[in-house]
Amino acid sequence: MSHDHQPDASASTREHRHEAEGIGAVPCAVIVISDSRTERTDRSGRTAAALIQAGGHEVIHEALIRNEADDIRAAVGVAIDVGCRFVFCTGGTGLGDRDITVDTVTPMLEKVLDGYGEWFRRASWDQIGAASILSRAVAGKYRRALVVCSPGSTAAVELALGDLLVPELRHLIREVSR
Repeated sequence: MSHDHQPDASASTREHRHEAEGIGAVPCAVIVISDSRTERTDRSGRTAAALIQAGGHEVIHEALIRNEADDIRAAVGVAIDVGCRFVFCTGGTGLGDRDITVDTVTPMLEKVLDGYGEWFRRASWDQIGAASILSRAVAGKYRRALVVCSPGSTAAVELALGDLLVPELRHLIREVSR
């Protein structure tokens, strides 16, 4: 184990990360899915954009939409059509009847990245305990882009982006591009 509690990477992982360094700034989208938030009251979307930009990437598309399946599908499609390689959706991942983000996005995914949801729930356990099982966080590949659905709380956005996705984004984009 290295000093930052991460296991030593395998030779192939080190090679892939090295190759991914050449990708540069990743064009990203932040899509907030909520029936109650407005541009004025949304903190999670602003937090997501700030974390992505602080990681050296570019947010080229942002949207705040309602929990409507057609709107969610359209927003993800538009983000990819304008060139986003990483689409971060936040909100609408709970168990409520109106929480349909995961149910809408998962069938769109060509491949599901199971490890993201598993990691998110494990990391959430350290913050919120057993309530972490309520998370339906999911990620996967869609049209050569990485699409992630994360809970809408600011703490969840900080955990997902700050602790995993932004530090590993170039490597993830390298993999979905193959």
